[in-house]
Amino acid sequence: MAITIHYDGFPEPIIANEGDLILDALMLAGVPVPYSCQLGNCGTCKCELVDLEDDSNIMELEYSEYALTPEQRAKGVILACRTQAWGDVHVRPVDEEDLIVHPSRILRCSVTKLEALTHDITGVTLRIDGGGPMTFSAGQYCSVEFVPGASALARDYSMANTPITAARDNLLEFQIRATGAPLAQSAATYVAQQLKIGDAVRVSGPLGTSYLREKHGGPMLCIAGGSGLAPIESIITTALENLFAYHIYLYIGMRTERDVYHLDKFDALAKKYPLFSYEVVLSEGDESKIGTSPPRRKGFVTAAVAEDFPDIQGMKAYLAGPPVMVEAGTKMLLGKGMEQRDIHADAFYTAQDKARNLAKETA
Repeated sequence: MAITIHYDGFPEPIIANEGDLILDALMLAGVPVPYSCQLGNCGTCKCELVDLEDDSNIMELEYSEYALTPEQRAKGVILACRTQAWGDVHVRPVDEEDLIVHPSRILRCSVTKLEALTHDITGVTLRIDGGGPMTFSAGQYCSVEFVPGASALARDYSMANTPITAARDNLLEFQIRATGAPLAQSAATYVAQQLKIGDAVRVSGPLGTSYLREKHGGPMLCIAGGSGLAPIESIITTALENLFAYHIYLYIGMRTERDVYHLDKFDALAKKYPLFSYEVVLSEGDESKIGTSPPRRKGFVTAAVAEDFPDIQGMKAYLAGPPVMVEAGTKMLLGKGMEQRDIHADAFYTAQDKARNLAKETA
């Protein structure tokens, strides 16, 4: 049975047979698609599904996760050489900035600074003592093992400093929120209660695809909740220092005033860069603080963004924070017409969240 494959940039729809590999069909039609190994090992032939619902019309053969990571696949990226089309599909080339890969490192680090940013968020600065250099893109994260020898307690945390400052100072900065979990089960609790200056820490990475797309030619919308401010801070600072030529809008969602931090940094950035602005939105706002400068809005941060931006054409969005916020924000942006490829999001799952999700999957 004949099916149709549409490839952005190619003028004609491509007629193929059910079960044909997408790469074979594209090549037969004369589409100039890049490829190499044709075995799912190199990643050269990556394409993106324009409509994620097309997932139901494809079947994927075995491939290496080195060629296509689970995070990329979750965003609709496929390997044309290992994907059979069993229905009509629409694909397009992958943006080259979506394919940035830094060398994977396992670093020996030591704690050089501990700072109480709020009542439950600790700023942790690590010096890289061995295993470097570490290169990463603003917004990426690492797996961090704070508890010596307890790899099972390693957790993912985003770098808050920029790639340039990390390389210059040989430091990595993280913002760790205490979750209240028992010490034996939580790296965050260990950080809050026992981590000391000079302690050895193991860091591996970088990881993640929710990083700054530096070549984007349009405004940026950044939404951060809780310690999700860390990667957003790195993204915004990097973009501004690179003299990003479009407006950057930051929305910070917190529960109450005591959860708010680093506004001095954002005030300084707003004064230095006219194209940067930010707002704080409190979901459980302290009435005594409403009316501060800048004023605090009450409600959910995603609702504030939806109210302020009836038109989001040409924007890229970066979201980081609690899963419920990231999911609500992503749904809101998609509902306003933003394409999935322009939404870059990291949800911050706690150990308890992961345990609950695993229990659901195995139930």
